[in-house]
Amino acid sequence: MRNSSPFVLAIVAALAATAPAPSFAQDYAAIVAAPDRADTDRQADQRRDPVKLLSFTAVKPGMTVLDMGAGGGYSTELMARAVGPTGKVYAQDHDTAARAKERFEARMKTDAMKNVTPLDRPFDDPVPEDVRDLDLITFFFFYHDTTYMAVDRAAMNKKLFAALKPGGMLIVADHSAKAGTGTTVGKTLHRIDQNTLESEVLAAGFQLIAAGEFLRHPEDTREEKIFGSKVPVDEFVLKFRKPN
Repeated sequence: MRNSSPFVLAIVAALAATAPAPSFAQDYAAIVAAPDRADTDRQADQRRDPVKLLSFTAVKPGMTVLDMGAGGGYSTELMARAVGPTGKVYAQDHDTAARAKERFEARMKTDAMKNVTPLDRPFDDPVPEDVRDLDLITFFFFYHDTTYMAVDRAAMNKKLFAALKPGGMLIVADHSAKAGTGTTVGKTLHRIDQNTLESEVLAAGFQLIAAGEFLRHPEDTREEKIFGSKVPVDEFVLKFRKPN
């Protein structure tokens, strides 16, 4: 700043000292808007609200993530894009439906999935012993399915707890059932009582630290099967933390 007076320089220095630090937050909107994403994924975006969902997970470049119940790989790919080339994503599933398996295998051939490792493992033993200190686990819209499968959910949740690093996060999203129904409508309506899911996860040692309201739809009576529902399905999103 040539020929500036000492008074002006002092003001500039004071402003610099009080200026907010630059933000290095992940640009989730840019991830979702990537031009090479499939049209079918963009259609799914309309009900998943992925920008808000990614923001709630706080996934960052370089993280190691486990995506439980990966299915066709919609959320797996979003995680893979978010962690970038320096990160890693494990995609767990077991006894996958043929159509979902076909979609996932086709997806694995794309550049976006280069940092993804598929894991065909039971839900109650989801990762190999050498996979540990994960930053983040996502479990999107599939926990309810484990209620009618041959899954020891208590063992599953303990394995997820063990796989995370201290301070690591588990994000669970699912379709809401009416309060008091527990796990009784997992197979018929593909829903689960939020309180039941919370209590099962907390029993493994997790802390519940946040609940996202961005997929809530109070107009949903929660009495109908999610497929072909006449109104948007009410869904909850929960953030659990492994204590330090």
